[in-house]
Amino acid sequence: MAPAIMMAADKVELSPANTGFMLICSALVMLMTPGLAFFYGGMVRVKSTLNMLMMSFISLGIVTILWVLFGFSLAFGKDSGSLIGWTSDWVGLSGVDKGDLWVLGETTYNIPLLVFFVFQLMFAIITPALISGALADRVKFSAWALFIALWATVVYFPVAHWVWADGGWAFDLGVIDFAGGTAVHINAGAAALGVILVIGKRVGFKKDPMRPHSLPLVMLGAGLLWFGWFGFNAGSWLGNDDGVGSLMFVNTQVATAAAMLAWLIYEKIRHGAFTTLGAASGAVAGLVAITPSGGAVSPLGAIAVGAVAGLLCAMAVGLKYKLGYDDSLDVVGVHLVGGVVGSLLIGFFASGKGQSDVEGLFYGGGLTQFWKQCAGVFVVLAYSLIVSALLAFILDKTIGMRVSEDDEVAGIDQAEHAETAYDFSGAGGGAAKTVAAPAAAAASKKVDA
Repeated sequence: MAPAIMMAADKVELSPANTGFMLICSALVMLMTPGLAFFYGGMVRVKSTLNMLMMSFISLGIVTILWVLFGFSLAFGKDSGSLIGWTSDWVGLSGVDKGDLWVLGETTYNIPLLVFFVFQLMFAIITPALISGALADRVKFSAWALFIALWATVVYFPVAHWVWADGGWAFDLGVIDFAGGTAVHINAGAAALGVILVIGKRVGFKKDPMRPHSLPLVMLGAGLLWFGWFGFNAGSWLGNDDGVGSLMFVNTQVATAAAMLAWLIYEKIRHGAFTTLGAASGAVAGLVAITPSGGAVSPLGAIAVGAVAGLLCAMAVGLKYKLGYDDSLDVVGVHLVGGVVGSLLIGFFASGKGQSDVEGLFYGGGLTQFWKQCAGVFVVLAYSLIVSALLAFILDKTIGMRVSEDDEVAGIDQAEHAETAYDFSGAGGGAAKTVAAPAAAAASKKVDA
């Protein structure tokens, strides 16, 4: 047990209300990963549905084990050089007692360390899952699983330390990231760009139709993400003793609504229709953009953040066709662009009103804060893009990242999982007709006789 925890825990009593609230928020964030799986799963073609679901779902298993073994210690342990953490008592949670309270710097929170551990675990799980949408249809599942393990270790855990841990360089600089604009969304979006530049385009990109096979699944996934995001954002204040969590809850709803409307208006003007895919994508863009900024802006500021993000993300998703990179499900256009927009707009819209100035976490907007945001955004972007591309390159040259062209064309579900998402042999399917035809002929002969 870390001495700082023992000393500080004696001065603060555990809050059952905040502890219960944070456990609920943790469960909400966990639900976001299956929600993401449905969101992505509906956007791909039928032959890739299960693979897309599994690429998100497997992160629940891999990252959970890594987080227990060493991830939490690397991300939130005692700082070393402002780049990484390490607290040996947290390795395997061997030195953590259920009564230990969470301590950040000089501040002791009234929730157990284990509650903070599990809340941050859910962030660590969903971040690599976000990357998977850019790689749809073409990546070996075994290679993807290994990539998650390596990426979480050398990219996510250090970046989380930079942004959220006492001693991390971005944290000490005063970069505002309430719930993950840099550590989650820019990190995942830049990683997605780095990997797709290495592994290349899908077979038939810009030639074959690659439309979503189930828009109802997309809407279901978007709804689950929106629902879970309240835990993602409001829970990041680790309680609601001073109302900041409530402000974040309101801003999450407001910005998401504004972004969805802005995306739909752009879509109507640009393409002549209000689409369900546009509504779902716009909502996610708003959720992404308000994640870093929602605790630092007013509700009116949240409307502005959401509207700008919805418009710019809608414009950005078309860049892949102009620039020639195959971002299958628009991870770069939504998460990278939305994260950058939300993080940088703090410099313009941060109000500093009604906020607790805990260890310098919140300030009003202005040029000074804008440059701090730029530092956080572009360092994380560059680090994630470069290291992710290197990881993909190494895996591609060793075990191979991509399935064969034949397997990609035939369907990655059958090739990688020996399953298909839908059984078309039932009533009305081709196989059913094949079986029913002889039976009908035999029955006809009996009637004639």
